[in-house]
Amino acid sequence: MIGWVRRYRGFRGDREFPDHRGPEGGHGLPDHRGPGGDHGLPERRFPGRHRLLEHRWFLAVLAAGIALRVITMLGYRPALWFPDSYTYVVTALKPRPDLVRPAGYPMFMRLLEPFHEFAVVALAQHLLGLLVGVLVYLTARRLRAPGWAATLASAPSLLDAYQIQLEHLLVSDTLFAVLIMSAACLAVRGSVGWRTACGIGLLLAAATLTRTVGLPLVALFAAWLIFRERGRVLAAGVMLAAATVPVLGYGAWFYATYHRIGIVGANGVFLYGKTMTFADCGVMRPPPDLAVLCDPRPAAQRPPAQEYVWAQDSPLVELPGITFTRTNDTLAGRFASLAILSQPLDYLGSVASELARSFTVGRPVYPDQEIYDYYQFPATPPAPPGRYPATVGAEAAKRYERGPISTRIVEPYAGWIRTYQGIAGLPGAAVLVILLLPPAAACVRRFRPDSTAWALPWSVAVVLLVMPAAVAEFDYRYVLPAVPAACLAAALAVRKPNFSNIPTNVRI
Repeated sequence: MIGWVRRYRGFRGDREFPDHRGPEGGHGLPDHRGPGGDHGLPERRFPGRHRLLEHRWFLAVLAAGIALRVITMLGYRPALWFPDSYTYVVTALKPRPDLVRPAGYPMFMRLLEPFHEFAVVALAQHLLGLLVGVLVYLTARRLRAPGWAATLASAPSLLDAYQIQLEHLLVSDTLFAVLIMSAACLAVRGSVGWRTACGIGLLLAAATLTRTVGLPLVALFAAWLIFRERGRVLAAGVMLAAATVPVLGYGAWFYATYHRIGIVGANGVFLYGKTMTFADCGVMRPPPDLAVLCDPRPAAQRPPAQEYVWAQDSPLVELPGITFTRTNDTLAGRFASLAILSQPLDYLGSVASELARSFTVGRPVYPDQEIYDYYQFPATPPAPPGRYPATVGAEAAKRYERGPISTRIVEPYAGWIRTYQGIAGLPGAAVLVILLLPPAAACVRRFRPDSTAWALPWSVAVVLLVMPAAVAEFDYRYVLPAVPAACLAAALAVRKPNFSNIPTNVRI
């Protein structure tokens, strides 16, 4: 009998029987435990060994992820460059709001500027990538997911070669991913107090100021907290306040710099590029001031959306002034709105077509070979930047590094990680399967109240996949931050049942 009682104490602790404790602290029964702490048995000599064995498979995956990142750091020194990287460095050295990208990632780079090593930036990003995998695993286990499911959920973040390559690129996506996943892991906890809600809001604000796609997630998290707290709005209100204040502060800085409302000045331009994949001016019948943005070519013969933002022969780029002036951005936004209102089904079809690129079996070249190659570990050193803004950024990067910034490829390490990338990337079709698993499991379980924790990370993944396709265009690197959230949702969908509301004396 004593053993039976003690065996079930682990579910809820001694508080399950507050009125039946005896003087020895054992539910009215004498305590027969000896000096070893458990029925006279000697204390275990290695108390932490069992815990290590319990997590041995995850620790093996984590160790492999660390080894792969060490090989990457040795093979590509100091880091890999993307066209956006140079703009980030300029903003880091001369802090001011950028018209195209918020300044969150440049401020991250500025924090590391005293080291004068882009290798330190790459190292920090690899550590953040490892942290994402650890967060996925620990959160899944905390919410009673089986060990195998939690380990599998963490594996893409830790082992996917494209995740590792993205961490080695000087771009904002890794920082954005860890901020979003930290907020999601806090929000799926059993109870969210005001301090936790404040932390979630600050994380979402930082994510929004790193990539603007984080902004709609603020509303998503608020709705989740209201649902989780059964209609009580205190936690959601605190979270919204904590997220709003930093974003408004940045908006005030942006307004003081450009006399424009917002946190970036390119929303209309990117939406224009998106709508040019289907816009038909014969259907739209735009007024003369918008007609200058039309493209007479049939939609099937047009280039990808990004070309309408950056290419020199784009109707928008040919307008007087820089592309992102208030006048041009407003004009582009009006054209895009007219296109969507005039051709709503074509717009939805374009969004669906772009979204489907996230779930392909292979990895076809898109949007062009140049961008596609930036997401591969190169066999030869990349050429220096050719466009004027990038060349200015390259000079700033040399001041940041206090030396040359070109990527040095060191064999055999670079060859090892290139070979690994050829065989260890998560296919888009697998991402689709991972996304479909949680709602399928929920339907099988008929949406039991104890099985809804998957809904938040799943919704986060969906938003991160849909938003770029809806307002700009598909890009392979936009898919990767959504994968950890989708994997966490899948792990929580197969978690163990919750018995916390069942009396211990009737559990089986």
